[in-house]
Amino acid sequence: MSGPSASLRALRRSAEQRLRDAGVETPELDARLLIEHGLGLTREEVVLNPERSVSELDAARVRALVERRAAREPVGRIVGQRAFWTIELALTPDTLEPRPDTETVVEAVLALLPDRKAPLRLLDLGTGTGCILLALLAELPNATGLGIDVSPGAAKAAARNAALNGLAERAVFRTGDWGAGLTGRFDVVVSNPPYIPSADIAGLQPEVRDHDPLRALDGGPDGLEPYRIIARQLPGLLAPGGIAALEVGQGQAGEVARLLATSGLCEISVLRDLGGVERCVRGRNGLPVG
Repeated sequence: MSGPSASLRALRRSAEQRLRDAGVETPELDARLLIEHGLGLTREEVVLNPERSVSELDAARVRALVERRAAREPVGRIVGQRAFWTIELALTPDTLEPRPDTETVVEAVLALLPDRKAPLRLLDLGTGTGCILLALLAELPNATGLGIDVSPGAAKAAARNAALNGLAERAVFRTGDWGAGLTGRFDVVVSNPPYIPSADIAGLQPEVRDHDPLRALDGGPDGLEPYRIIARQLPGLLAPGGIAALEVGQGQAGEVARLLATSGLCEISVLRDLGGVERCVRGRNGLPVG
């Protein structure tokens, strides 16, 4: 990508080709998002005004963003934010970039709540950007939530995301070691813990391996160590009838379901993401709520 771009159309085609040549999976989408960000345009302005002229200075700014993506830096990292569920999340180096698969956890919880206006108390272990907790709070107007993360930077980022989405009055974020030391019971406990086996991290896609924080990926030798910790803590964290919903990696659902059953949870089920992968294990503590 070099030289001036006379029009938005030419810039977009050039960006798409550069990303296609670099092996990026979604070159058309990524090129559009980077152009929108680099030029400060809306999607409609990019799509509906293809002959709009672009100055060389602006084109150079976009080309620099495209080169970062060609080097396999994720679009969300480049633009500094990512859409998730119905909210927008700012990203920092301390946080995992939320993925659409994680919305399965949100759906799993909402499907079991008979009254979305109830004053529920939510807990998110390993909260990262706060994506799961904040998405749920956006759907549950009278709920409050606590997010825990071992990373102080992640806890601060989640608090900023709560403010960004008008949820700061109902969400608190703290550093901690999973559920250790927490008092009281929660109606819902959710988590997307690290679940990649340590030996598999080197083989991950560069967008993940090189840009997501290692401690948000590494689940120990078999990828299941965080689930063992959470499963031991759940009986003391869940209110009677409370719901637990955990994201899992491919092939892990059966073992995580066994861990939850061993911890005393019942009504255990496994939910698939849009790609058909078993992505969430869900269970209850005792009798249903209400």
